[in-house]
Amino acid sequence: MARLLVIYKKRLDAAAFDKYYFETHVPLVKKIPGLRKFDISHGLVGTLAGESDVHLIATLYFDDLAAMQAGMASAEGQATATDAQGFMEVKDSLLVFDTREF
Repeated sequence: MARLLVIYKKRLDAAAFDKYYFETHVPLVKKIPGLRKFDISHGLVGTLAGESDVHLIATLYFDDLAAMQAGMASAEGQATATDAQGFMEVKDSLLVFDTREF
């Protein structure tokens, strides 16, 4: 299964970020073709040593990298990416990877 992991760092106005993210961005993400699962961290995102500088983590799941590429190339995927450009910051991370089970 392929995953797209988005790590959003803490914001000065977390409430405004959350309002926009959950009311506007999440509905766009859920329309991406081929998306199998979508989850978002809830509550504190920490490390084994304690607090971190991460506000929220989103994980998008696709059958494989080809399905992810097709979904992101679709009109819905492009609309989601365009929207994200409006609120993502340089300090945020977007990681793409494939997984296998053992």
